[in-house]
Amino acid sequence: MSLRDLLALTFEALGSHRLRYGLSALAIAVGVGAVVLLASIGEGTKRYIMNQMSQFGTTLVAVNPGKITTGGIPGMLSSHRKLTLDDARALSRIPQVTATVAMAVGSAAVQYESLSRQVYVYGVTHEMPRVWSMPVSIGEFIPDVDYGRGSAVVVLGPKLKRELFGNANPLGAAVRVGEARFRVIGVMESKGQFLGFDLDDAAYVPIADAMRLFNRPEVDEIDMMVSSNDDIDPVAEHTKALLIERHDGDEDFTITTQKESLAMVDRILGIVSGVVTAIAGISLLVGAIGILTIMWIVVQERVGEIGLVKALGAHRHQILAWYLFEAAVTALVGGMAGLLLGMGGAWVLGEVVPGLSVYVPFWVVIAAIGMALGVGLAAGVAPAQRAARLNPVDALRGE
Repeated sequence: MSLRDLLALTFEALGSHRLRYGLSALAIAVGVGAVVLLASIGEGTKRYIMNQMSQFGTTLVAVNPGKITTGGIPGMLSSHRKLTLDDARALSRIPQVTATVAMAVGSAAVQYESLSRQVYVYGVTHEMPRVWSMPVSIGEFIPDVDYGRGSAVVVLGPKLKRELFGNANPLGAAVRVGEARFRVIGVMESKGQFLGFDLDDAAYVPIADAMRLFNRPEVDEIDMMVSSNDDIDPVAEHTKALLIERHDGDEDFTITTQKESLAMVDRILGIVSGVVTAIAGISLLVGAIGILTIMWIVVQERVGEIGLVKALGAHRHQILAWYLFEAAVTALVGGMAGLLLGMGGAWVLGEVVPGLSVYVPFWVVIAAIGMALGVGLAAGVAPAQRAARLNPVDALRGE
């Protein structure tokens, strides 16, 4: 029995029972479509979050005050000594550190004439545009002065600038931030939102001014930009040793590297995406049961035909290939339809739902076709073996 004969017999069977095989293919299509759709949403979400996290660079080492310790109260956040501007100065002198940003953040009203807007105010140092990859659009950023000196200047986010000044040039204008007056010296380029925080609707002032504004003696975070990925771990170790020495032997701080954060997010999203895809794969099991049922009925109905073909000289492996081919073609048709259904659904959701990111990777396409074909073959094995084992005399007598 040649491939041409297999194709002819298969399509003849499919044509004779279009509804029966069509329902089996539909079950496979629904399963594959669900897997492709959910995998696309998961992959798109993963890429979106990874891009959000890496938009500030991938060679950052961040230090935050406080350390989760095991003590009398489980999970208690204890810190004997906060991070200071002196800590930031010391960390900036680590050889592999190319730039450092000390940050203190709070919320305050920014007012210009009769207009006022409540926004986050970031107290930062002059190297913030370089470390956070946030260039200035017009004007200039905070001048290079000692961390402890203020200069009563402010740089506006583009959204805050539009809300207060419209299309007018804000450079040189005096605004009130909280209870203090500042002179506008620049406007940042648009950065968009980061994990729910609108970085365009914010103001940036020297950290010394922010600490006075919010009556805060310590900084919230110190970010260091490292020269290369290979230097991230050595800098983290150096930072740990240096701060323990400065804090009288206490490790009352937390060091986070961008590499660790990206890896952790990748693992979490990978697990979530895998679980969701596995749940969607249950519908593939339903499709497999459908193909198994249909093929079992087909073998029962075509006992006489099988007996006649075997009496004419067909071998057992040829009968096995015949019925496996029918199951595979049914599943493959359903898989292709499901792939188109899933990709189409992902595209529609991406267009209709605001902020939803979808992406159909190439491996999902290959996996969808492979899953459909594998499910079809697996479901067709038992009926095909039953057909191949039939004795031609008994089959003809049964008919």
